[in-house]
Amino acid sequence: MAAPTVPSPRRKRLVLLGATGSIGRSTLRVIAAHPDHLELVGIAAHGNWQQLASIAAEFRVRQVGVFDERAAREARESGAFGPETVFHGGLDGLVSLATLAEADIVLVAVVGTTGLSPALAALAAGKDLALASKEILVLAGKFVMAAARASGASLRPVDSEHAAVWQCLQDHRGTEVRRIILTASGGAFRDWPVERLAEVTPADALKHPNWSMGPKITVDSATLANKGLELIEAQWLFNLRAEQCQAVLHSQSIAHCLVEFVDGTMLAQLSPPSMTFPIQRALLHPQVVPGVESPLGLDKVFSLDFRPVDESRFPLFRLAREVMQTGGTAPAIYNAANEVAVAAFLDQKLPFLAISSVVEHTLRDGSHFEPASLSEVLAVDTESREIARRMCNKLAR
Repeated sequence: MAAPTVPSPRRKRLVLLGATGSIGRSTLRVIAAHPDHLELVGIAAHGNWQQLASIAAEFRVRQVGVFDERAAREARESGAFGPETVFHGGLDGLVSLATLAEADIVLVAVVGTTGLSPALAALAAGKDLALASKEILVLAGKFVMAAARASGASLRPVDSEHAAVWQCLQDHRGTEVRRIILTASGGAFRDWPVERLAEVTPADALKHPNWSMGPKITVDSATLANKGLELIEAQWLFNLRAEQCQAVLHSQSIAHCLVEFVDGTMLAQLSPPSMTFPIQRALLHPQVVPGVESPLGLDKVFSLDFRPVDESRFPLFRLAREVMQTGGTAPAIYNAANEVAVAAFLDQKLPFLAISSVVEHTLRDGSHFEPASLSEVLAVDTESREIARRMCNKLAR
């Protein structure tokens, strides 16, 4: 007697916001590798409509968004897109894409806090949300998590460290967890003498030893602000206290997290340093299928080392831990000031070592309270950016 035929699961229909960035490119590789599991139904970019047109043609995507209004006009007039293309411009366009009726899951991979409105709209529409923009939870974690609970939609982390924790916690209750420990590569300057940091240029900061990422996150990796933001994000994602969220330096970027349980045992998640692993897990969950990259080669000798973070060398990491204890609007202030300072550094208007000074000054002068609404958080974000800009001007090269 023939075995009964098991029907194949329907393809998940995906909207990808940030299709031309580093996360977007890795996501496209995952989709191309699994055409029976994933279908791309909507894409958006900030302004690179030429690359967006190429993606739309390759994956036969009709729904296209361009955030920059001028670039959106150029895209419409270019003739580079098919006649069936539906264009979405500006922030409203990103929201429209995030709520497409045919979409099952929305991956938000836009830089900074631009993705907040689309993320909230996707959750309100009952779409599962794969989140790569950690700033969204840092700015408004209280309201994003409330939106996810209200709609019943799934919120899936795409950051390699959070995806690793998520995987380790699949069969465990929160009461069983003593702490989570995220790993940090240490960035471009982990082996530099401290006295050399005064000479750092943007080109230096963008030479990450392990990962290929966008400019802002690569600078954040060098200052360890990225790890601070990830700890804040982890608090919200896994409903943890500040003291339960810790980090260690791990130069190989192979172990992405450690989870310690109350009985003293510990789980670690290991994979090569490629974003295709967490992206695939977030998009295909609960399915597990072959990955895009080769797995770790255990036939070769390699080692794993861990060491504590020197907070005097990484002041932005220290400030992030203080922010976690303070709560309220402090994470939003930290995030806004860091974004402004990093942008000034990349524009060669601010020394590398002054980034932390801008953030510390903004935290001191910003408005601290427990926000009752998203509009209050956004007002603090705007105010903090202005304070940070003024400080950047004072400390300019």
